[in-house]
Amino acid sequence: MPEFHMIASGPTPVAPFSHAVEADGWVMLTGQMPTWPGEPERALPEGIVAQTQRVMDNLELILKGIGMSLADVLQCRCYLTEFERDYGAFNETYSARFSEHRRPARTTIGVTALAVGALVEIDMVAKRP
Repeated sequence: MPEFHMIASGPTPVAPFSHAVEADGWVMLTGQMPTWPGEPERALPEGIVAQTQRVMDNLELILKGIGMSLADVLQCRCYLTEFERDYGAFNETYSARFSEHRRPARTTIGVTALAVGALVEIDMVAKRP
C-alpha cells in the first residue's frame, strides 16, 4: 500500500496533493513552489536564484520529514517560465545542492506559467537506501 506523506513543517500546498507518496521504497515528491512554509501569504522571493533556493529548501524539508535527503534523489523534473533568460542562473543554483559526482537525472522544461506566479517548480523521485 502506498503511504501519503504530509509534512507538518512543509509548505502549505497550493492545490490538493500530498507532499510525497511512497511505495516499495520509491518516493515521488510533488513539485514545489518557492513559497514560505508557515507563511503562504508571504510574497515569493524575487528572481530565479532566490526562487530556486526556496524551492530546493522546500524539497529538502519534505525529504527530511520522511527521513531522507538530496543524496537519495534519483531524478528531478524542473519547470521554468523564462527558460532562455533563467536557465544559466537556475543551473548554477540547482547544481550547488548536489555533489558533483552524485547528480540526479534531470529534465528541464520551459512552460508558459506556473501556480502562484512562480518562475520555477521542481519535482523529484527518490529511493530509500
